[in-house]
Amino acid sequence: MKAGIVGLPNVGKSTLFNCLSNAKAQSANFPFCTIEPNIGVVNVPDPRLQKLEELVKPERVLPATVDIVDIAGLVKGASKGEGLGNQFLGNIRECNAIIHVLRCFDNDNIVHVEGNVNPIRDKETIDIELQLKDLETVDKRLEKVNRAAKTGDKTALVEQDLLNRIREALLQAKSARTVQPKNEEEEGLVESFQLITTKPVLYVCNVDEGSAVNGNQYVEQVREMVKDENAQVIVLAVATEADIAELETYEERQMFLEDLGLKEPGVSILIRAAYKLLNQQTYFTAGVKEVRAWTINVGDTAPQAAGVIHSDFEKGFIRAEVIAYDDYVQYGTEAKVKEAGKFRVEGKEYIVKDGDVMHFRFNV
Repeated sequence: MKAGIVGLPNVGKSTLFNCLSNAKAQSANFPFCTIEPNIGVVNVPDPRLQKLEELVKPERVLPATVDIVDIAGLVKGASKGEGLGNQFLGNIRECNAIIHVLRCFDNDNIVHVEGNVNPIRDKETIDIELQLKDLETVDKRLEKVNRAAKTGDKTALVEQDLLNRIREALLQAKSARTVQPKNEEEEGLVESFQLITTKPVLYVCNVDEGSAVNGNQYVEQVREMVKDENAQVIVLAVATEADIAELETYEERQMFLEDLGLKEPGVSILIRAAYKLLNQQTYFTAGVKEVRAWTINVGDTAPQAAGVIHSDFEKGFIRAEVIAYDDYVQYGTEAKVKEAGKFRVEGKEYIVKDGDVMHFRFNV
């Protein structure tokens, strides 16, 4: 599962990517600095993991991770191949969610591809290009479906109705994610279309250092514009985050953050938001050899969670031994959890909860 960072050229995408992944993607003051997408595997900050480490004292600790992709800047006309349009759109199609960076700061020394700062216009530019590409995809699919629908094929008729509703939304400059599927069949069809604008989106307002805590007028414009999108808006001073990332010690970083009035780096908030955007959650295994956070999809069953460790665990699943995270922290050890009657044995139908501490019994 990957989240792709998108935006116009020179809005701070590659600098943000460097902060997130500590991978030094090229970052410079000219358009199309990023051509090939950079991929970073980013640790998900989770204080629960630190607490489990304190209690268990394992030999090693492994956090959950999320893949972040830095994609080339998009320009007007990308849907028709302008700039790096085709490449950009192909790269974003391979991602599962979108982190849309918007420039929300004034700085005459950093050029803007459109000549001035206007995050609303910038957002619309990218939205329109993605919508135009999706419209092209929908029209091609409709050509085939319409022929089948004329024969009375029921599946084709359902698909035709859904495609026409999506097409209408796109023609009104609305993203495909605004069209609600009527049932599970339509949900499956929407997934099969692989439309870019069905992907969940998170907006990152890149601000100056002085606006890192409370935002600014540009941020308020963005919040007002996206209020009906059911999308999160995060305020981040990307250049400042880059300075924080360069500091060597935890104490130095904390002092810098306190001076700014921040409790933690903004990138930590962003990583957790991206993890959630991808519909992912964490369960833990805790032993003296290793305390580890495992990534699963929200709604996964115990056997599916076991399969993340090894496919044999899922194939030969017998049961899961489960302790809620809060119970583990309250009682301190597995033995005391059992004494308190909080240790549970769950079967194949169990839906794993975020933060569960689990052991699996299996037989292959």
